[in-house]
Amino acid sequence: MGDGRKVGVAIDFSPCSRVALQWAEKNVLRKGDHLILVNIRPEANSDDTEMLLWETTGSPLIPLSEFSDPHVMKKYGTKPDQETLDIVNLVATQKEVVVLMKIFWGDPREKLCEAVDNIPLDCLIVGNRGLGKLKRAILGSVSNYVVNHSSCPVTVVKQAE
Repeated sequence: MGDGRKVGVAIDFSPCSRVALQWAEKNVLRKGDHLILVNIRPEANSDDTEMLLWETTGSPLIPLSEFSDPHVMKKYGTKPDQETLDIVNLVATQKEVVVLMKIFWGDPREKLCEAVDNIPLDCLIVGNRGLGKLKRAILGSVSNYVVNHSSCPVTVVKQAE
């Protein structure tokens, strides 16, 4: 992937992940970097051998031209929103950053940590959903888990109220 840094952004196409993506664009990314959008999907329920392989290793790295195509993304079971696509297209052209996506299937906490080592990433940026104390106690915080278990620096971006 060249000499540029590999900056990961956890993206689930929610408002908080778009805030993290915008933060990365303004504060971290520079010319020559690789922006890797890491998307975690629920467990894959497929008999397709290709999907079974990807469930373990994650998808191949998907270039921006392919993940902008809804027909290609249907194969992976995901649908990027237009706002996210607009942000990454702008980053790719204005900052001269190579934008790729990698999709994993399973528990977001574990798969984000696996992505750091699998790709490998130089840093990871995640959004914070802002769960209340009760929900966080029941569901657990993905960002908290990743901060404590990742092998690279992790930045958690809080969404403004």
